[in-house]
Amino acid sequence: MTAQETVTVDADARDRVHAVRHRYARRGDRASAGGRAYTVYLVALFGVFFLVPALLAAADSPGPVSVGTPTDATPVACVLAVTACWGAQVAARFWGPLVLQPFVLHVFMSTDLPPTGYLGTIARRRLTYAGTALLLAVCTAAYLTTDLFDHLDTALQGVAAVAGVSALSAVVWLWGQVRTVLDNLALACATGAAGLLVGVTSRTAPDAVGALWLVAVVTAAAAAGLGRAAFRAVPTVDLARLARESARASQAQTYVLTGTLHHALDLYRPEPRGLTSALLRPDGRLRGHLHQGAVRALRTPGRTATAAALLPAGGAALTLGTAGAHGGLAPLLWTAGCVCLYLGSGWVGETWRGLRDELTLAPLLGEWWGGALGRALPWPVAAVTGGALLGGGAAVAARWSLYGGRLPETALLVAGSVVLVLGARFLREMKLHLPLSLLLPVVTPLGDLSGLLILAWQFDGLVAVVIGVAAMNAVPSAPGAAALAVAVAAYCAWAGLRRTGWSRRGLVSRLRRV
Repeated sequence: MTAQETVTVDADARDRVHAVRHRYARRGDRASAGGRAYTVYLVALFGVFFLVPALLAAADSPGPVSVGTPTDATPVACVLAVTACWGAQVAARFWGPLVLQPFVLHVFMSTDLPPTGYLGTIARRRLTYAGTALLLAVCTAAYLTTDLFDHLDTALQGVAAVAGVSALSAVVWLWGQVRTVLDNLALACATGAAGLLVGVTSRTAPDAVGALWLVAVVTAAAAAGLGRAAFRAVPTVDLARLARESARASQAQTYVLTGTLHHALDLYRPEPRGLTSALLRPDGRLRGHLHQGAVRALRTPGRTATAAALLPAGGAALTLGTAGAHGGLAPLLWTAGCVCLYLGSGWVGETWRGLRDELTLAPLLGEWWGGALGRALPWPVAAVTGGALLGGGAAVAARWSLYGGRLPETALLVAGSVVLVLGARFLREMKLHLPLSLLLPVVTPLGDLSGLLILAWQFDGLVAVVIGVAAMNAVPSAPGAAALAVAVAAYCAWAGLRRTGWSRRGLVSRLRRV
């Protein structure tokens, strides 16, 4: 085949792929002009009332976080690159760039087009969109929160480093879907080692050289090499597995659009497997509640490993934030630690899900004192508390001089934050179907804001954590902040029980029996 014939075949395949997608876009379920106009209206509303004022305020005031010199910012850029790459790999295992609409994928698979002809074109476009979005988001966040863009030379270095990280993250997103698990583990280890090496090497370079240029060069070179290898692996993609992933993604998207986000997340929960006999004693009786929770957690090793990493990290960040030793970063560390504990508390096992089902079906399964709550809560409470103590103890041991006589107040704030996190997680896990009342319009001078209520309902646990931490930070005394956290957690627990159908009048009597 000559070069001219190759170009003709490639052009013909590209035109056919474009024709198929164009025909699919003209179906009756495509977005209407009014829907697109409403989306543009929401984006413009956010930009005019939130983004533009924030950018103007950041231009007239110094950044709240000082990065110092580019050499000091290089380790932060390395941590960002490693985190973005690992996150892209994890996201690719669930929703990669090659996931299509099931109908379009079925049409392509039924033709004589090779997988590279339609998957490669779609992947290139989506990687471009993902890299551009990450570049804009990170640059905007850095402009609002740091002083990196106050000077032209540091701004150029920062933009170059962020561009390299964005390109590498987009390529790794494709790599995570088309390569095997062993290849992804090897890439994750190599990314962590390279980030550590670049971060250590940059500390020895003079400031005039511009250490962020090293991050930009390394990430750009890695993106070029990994992108070439990832696109070469596109023809080897298992199309049957891709079809299953596309069908699951389409169902999850339908759930999200209809307001039931927790149902969409349930589609991506791993099925527990193995260790069934470990729940029973040799005489056939069930083991203790803590032992059952630990065994059920080990039946989903991926989620449990993630929780095992998040809980100590959250405990360490929470301890550093509540101590207030890092000035302006203390509230951010406090919030980040609570968010990590919140996420880890949900991934530590499947006991929350069983508790929700058992409370919903309590009349069918029977009620007795110390039943559902006594069986399900000991393991997540012990796991979250133990993880927070482990991370907090490590933080205190590493920086003992920062705490001094504030250790009792720090311990009180950490305990209150852990209680707040557990209450917010209980509120989240007791969620059932979308309340019909949230679909009613909320008319304001800015338009219909009912979508904000739906958004708050979808992420109510996270919203409770963030608002609770902000309220605790505003209270001047540690005992008062801890008492406020306990009150918010108690309200979350009451609201969670109400979601399962428990009436106000019989709530206390049922708690005595269950």
